[in-house]
Amino acid sequence: MSTDRLAGETPPGQEAAPGTAEAQTPDDTTAPGDSPAPGDDAMVNEGAEAEAPGAGAETPGSGARAETPGSGAEAGAPAAGAESGAPDSGSESGAAADGSEAEIPAPGADAGAPLTGSEAGAPAAGSESDATARGAEPEAPAAGAEGKAPAPGAPKESPASGAAKATADALAAAVRAVESGERSAASFFNDAPRPAKPAAPAAQPAKAAPQSGPAGPAPDVARRRTAQETGGPARPGVPDGGATAPAAAPPATGPAAAPRPAVPAAPGVAGVRQVLAAGGAPETLAEQAAEVLGERAAEALREDPWLLLGVPGVRPEQADGFARALLGAACGPGDERRAQALVGWLLEQAALAGHSALEAAALRAALAQRAVPDPDDALQSAIADGAVLVFQDAIEEPGRARPATGDDEEEDQPVRILLGLDRFAMAEESVADGLARLLNTFETAAEPVQDTASAEAGDDTTAETQQPVAGDGTAADESAAAAAPATDAPTDDAPAPRPVRPSAAAWEAAAAAAPSPSAAELIRAAAHSGLVAHTGAEAARTEPAALIAAARSLGLRAFGATHTENGRRRLAAHLTECAPDTAATGSADPATAAVTVSGLLSGREGPGRDADGALALDLLVVLDAPQLDLETAALLVESLTDGTRLVLSGDPGVLWSAGPGRLFADLLAARFCPQVASRTPDFGPIGELVSGIGIGELSQVEAPGKEVVIVPVRDAGEAVHRTVQLVADSVPRALGVPADHTQVITVGHGGAAGTRALNAALKERLNPGPGRFGGFDPGDRVAYAPAPGRTVPGTVTGADAAGLHLDCDGSAVVVPREQVGAGAVRHGWALTAHQAAGTRWPAAVVVLPGDAVGGLTRAWVYTAFSRGERHLSVVQGADQALARAVAEVPVKERTTRLRSLLQQSVQSAEEPSVAG
Repeated sequence: MSTDRLAGETPPGQEAAPGTAEAQTPDDTTAPGDSPAPGDDAMVNEGAEAEAPGAGAETPGSGARAETPGSGAEAGAPAAGAESGAPDSGSESGAAADGSEAEIPAPGADAGAPLTGSEAGAPAAGSESDATARGAEPEAPAAGAEGKAPAPGAPKESPASGAAKATADALAAAVRAVESGERSAASFFNDAPRPAKPAAPAAQPAKAAPQSGPAGPAPDVARRRTAQETGGPARPGVPDGGATAPAAAPPATGPAAAPRPAVPAAPGVAGVRQVLAAGGAPETLAEQAAEVLGERAAEALREDPWLLLGVPGVRPEQADGFARALLGAACGPGDERRAQALVGWLLEQAALAGHSALEAAALRAALAQRAVPDPDDALQSAIADGAVLVFQDAIEEPGRARPATGDDEEEDQPVRILLGLDRFAMAEESVADGLARLLNTFETAAEPVQDTASAEAGDDTTAETQQPVAGDGTAADESAAAAAPATDAPTDDAPAPRPVRPSAAAWEAAAAAAPSPSAAELIRAAAHSGLVAHTGAEAARTEPAALIAAARSLGLRAFGATHTENGRRRLAAHLTECAPDTAATGSADPATAAVTVSGLLSGREGPGRDADGALALDLLVVLDAPQLDLETAALLVESLTDGTRLVLSGDPGVLWSAGPGRLFADLLAARFCPQVASRTPDFGPIGELVSGIGIGELSQVEAPGKEVVIVPVRDAGEAVHRTVQLVADSVPRALGVPADHTQVITVGHGGAAGTRALNAALKERLNPGPGRFGGFDPGDRVAYAPAPGRTVPGTVTGADAAGLHLDCDGSAVVVPREQVGAGAVRHGWALTAHQAAGTRWPAAVVVLPGDAVGGLTRAWVYTAFSRGERHLSVVQGADQALARAVAEVPVKERTTRLRSLLQQSVQSAEEPSVAG
């Protein structure tokens, strides 16, 4: 690894640095701590690693701490004791469905700020670095809300009755017993006292049991019971030591605003604008609010102003200000409507950070940080109303044997109580059910049985039992059966053609012809299992390609799906190498077997769907599997028919998906299916460097051809200057890689060396212009987010009334003007590591400013450093923090249920054999 300057590189002091630390794009106008607008950071895969609100919270008094961004300083969380991660300096935050960055609730954040036009989700200058580090003031209850009786009409302001108090005490004691191990988890759900508040009458219908084969039933889903079944909703766990007190809040600085007189709302969006204006909120939120809240959005907002939290980009303090403007003294921090809205908002923020559920203690602590007086009561009400679901998740204890069958042993298994939103719970369970179905309905290819007596007698049946192999490796009778529909038109009475089922001998012959031992092992695993997990780095992608080529040679409909178009092209090249003589034989182009996940699901690419709506294929290999989020994975698995082979392949060292979940990591940890680990290493200096990072070592590598160059910098301004110099001058001159083939990767969007500052400086140097097309000019490199979790690189070619015209990997794309305004298109010279995942460039420049070290993890460094094919430049301003992150911070953990669901499925499948 070289620290020398590239040929012709100008010393930093001899050239002005365009786009230095002061350079900000026009959207950086609001104060620190404001939430970004729904479209501001609309690259949905740009930050799924930000920690969820209250994630990893500990019980009060346990020494928990709240992490402040960027600096690593520790501060005690007021009265909550939660260990809550906050976005660091420019670090990537969770990707919402609308693409906005995750905002982590700060302890005691100010709840009194009214919602103004600039605050309605507009991005803040350096908001990623300052969101919580500057010591946001605790939320202040509305005037008159503290120590006074509530105004008429204020909900839940009277003291609890004796019966209700007794119920609450009984529930708290019951859950403390569960968490301490004195009572079983089942009693938490079955024996909880009935609460004073009646349960919501509506209950969601139970999911249909998945189809299963002889191997055993589908996963035993963590039980959920309605209030009618349990006699009342289960109250989430209360930490030892009693109820959690709300965070201290200073008194309000002035009297609460008097409620404005009610005016009949106009119909539709016009009525929503009217209500928003009455509450001092920007009318630009009207269309989004109407979309989220439906036809009665205006009436709903008047009755419950905190419903505004359901609009992407709106923060609790902004919703509080809106509520006070409409309700005046009739509202306060303890308003039940506020608590319910906060529960949903916190779980949505958790999803942005990658969590599919949160522990009850973590969610309760986050509510306390938001000045909710009774977090337990808020959670109980949310459960009773069906707003959240309750799950029990077994806790794995090192050295503890798996409990045997029997109720007594199961009750001794320690569990944790999780709360989650319905959509993510259903997606996680659907994935678990679908994976179990693929395993259970798979039929292993059997060896043909030869009748030796008939063979000695010269019986003609010998030819039928031996199944001679055709020239393409398929059994002859199977080839004939597959070809029959092409020559004989099927009739209504004719049976459906038998699907191609290669024999075990045919699979073994294909494995023997594989290009590498690891590829042969993968082919054998796919021959004998309906679900296989394959791990490996970039060089290992040839092994799934060899499997696809082998399966197609056996007559199977085999396809490979990748996360990005760039990955699809690389897979297509590998497929062509594995089958170089297909053009001469007249077979289909093997590159057509490479598709993207989005193209496969939409029908634009791949085989399409059969009459039943399932994907018309026999084997699907999904590369870049770590980038699969729960909802996409659920849709994909549900689209596969029984008996289809599914191979999930990916590099376990890269960042997880932008959306919630960690499907690939949970599948590997559960040991749910056969796993094949590639033994094919990545070669060259970059491969050697990245391989060391994968095991926690940041070592120096020899780079005689300047494949790896380290550029030390003192501050963020110098980092921007040196980055522009590398992209525009040094790398093209020394290595022959043009600027449009070099990708800059940095930690986050904000800060003095985030994507905004870097893109502004790079545009000024590489393609200066006034930005006459919504901030863009022809020739600008952009990153387009057509859907959550996807980033498509492109180049602006023009604009008209229809929208912004892009050239995305050779395809013409028109982005409507409203999407451009919402932030679906950003400048793309500089990306975050999440945006860059799944794509590689000839050269990569990774920028590590000193103010963003809090966002560094081993997975982030591994992902960023592995994006360059021929060259990697590291603009190093993090000093020793880089080595510490690689050695000590593997990943930012996520709370999920999939691993437990898969393990329950394995246990359920083993129980019949144990009982027998």
